[in-house]
Amino acid sequence: MGKLIKITKPLILQSKLLCFSLVYLFTSLFLALYTAFSQSKCIFRSSPFDPLQKSLFSYPSSYGEHKYALSTTRSTCSSPVFFSDYWDALREIQNFRDNFSSSSRVLRYRQGNADTFGGNFSTQLRFSYFDQQSHGKDVPCGFLKKFPISDSDRIAMQKCDGVVVVSAIFNDHDKIRQPKGLGYKTLDYVCFFMFVDEITLQGLLFHGLISSNSSEHKIGAWRVMKVSSEKLYDSPAMNGVIPKYLVHRLFPNSKFSIWIDAKLQLMIDPFLLIHSLIISENADMAISKHPFYVHTMEEAMATARWKKWWDVNGLKMQMETYCENGLQPWNSQKLPYPSDVPDSALILRKHGLRSNLFSCLMFNELEAFNPRDQLAFAYVRDRMNPKPKLNMFEVEVFEQVALEYRHNLKPFSGTIAKTKAASNTKRADPELLSVNGSWCSKCHQYLSAMWGESP
Repeated sequence: MGKLIKITKPLILQSKLLCFSLVYLFTSLFLALYTAFSQSKCIFRSSPFDPLQKSLFSYPSSYGEHKYALSTTRSTCSSPVFFSDYWDALREIQNFRDNFSSSSRVLRYRQGNADTFGGNFSTQLRFSYFDQQSHGKDVPCGFLKKFPISDSDRIAMQKCDGVVVVSAIFNDHDKIRQPKGLGYKTLDYVCFFMFVDEITLQGLLFHGLISSNSSEHKIGAWRVMKVSSEKLYDSPAMNGVIPKYLVHRLFPNSKFSIWIDAKLQLMIDPFLLIHSLIISENADMAISKHPFYVHTMEEAMATARWKKWWDVNGLKMQMETYCENGLQPWNSQKLPYPSDVPDSALILRKHGLRSNLFSCLMFNELEAFNPRDQLAFAYVRDRMNPKPKLNMFEVEVFEQVALEYRHNLKPFSGTIAKTKAASNTKRADPELLSVNGSWCSKCHQYLSAMWGESP
């Protein structure tokens, strides 16, 4: 009679804890690899390069109320951007800088002194500068009061002669976020400047991010520039407009610039962005299309409805002014411009006549009305001469090259300057709805709808 053969399980299967550990390990590895590759599946179409591997700066856990990026609903790119090789892009931009000729026509800027930084000119005077092709007059472009920064910061700005990345935080509204995906040589050739006011600087000191013993501050890639905002505008948002739209004047020797709102974190190297979105497209500027709106009036109505700006009277007067002077809804005749409303949190520029003129005219409109730059965008673009070459790229591209965070809910607990934006919202007067014969009926209907949303 044969012996009974006893079959035993392998040793590895006899431990439930070991089995669960292995399942957890392989699942985690799979998810990590999937996430790493899926984040760039519609962006990276170039040969690899050596990015900086180490973190640029370490923040204390108490700094910044919001630490996680807002999620997006778009996981794929319907219009992917194709990046060139990092080293090819770097060499091409460096060659452009070295061979840049100043012999081409440049803007002449209006000089003098004024009560405000921009002069606050009348409507007709502002509009008289739009046609530079025919007249070529000296254009008002800010700096009619001294920009209040230190001499050492001013010298550093003048030395930046290639690509500059600019951002700003006023009233401690955001957290300084370090760029990611930088190439090995990028920090040697690209300048990063962050403009802050006194309140934001106090917060940085409170968290130990900068030293009170030094007049020059550096946080990771960013050089922090203190601006004495009390000598500029009452509105922190308007003070932020200065580096956003007058970057070509603050950095007179730079050839390219990238403006990035402080709520964003740059995820792609500046050389790759400039090369793909500006140089390859032969564009003066690159800016994302708005994810929802196409017409300026849609953005104006949303601005009033969601209280993005406190003075609805001013919003209505602005739209009336533009309608009376030729603002039209977007239509196919405006092509190749695909939209009238941008997402202006990320702006790339090649500094030249057209982009500089656009920036100057935009700044003048924002000073005249309000810092909501999406409202003046289409009017300035369509009425100026010569017209800028714009690359208005898809919002899916925007969401792949930058991460968006919420603004600070709890700013630094120091003394916060009370601004007009913090006061009660001013509602529009009913008499503003009286029909003006020079209006188009469509404009009046939009304005009536906007008033209907405001109790």
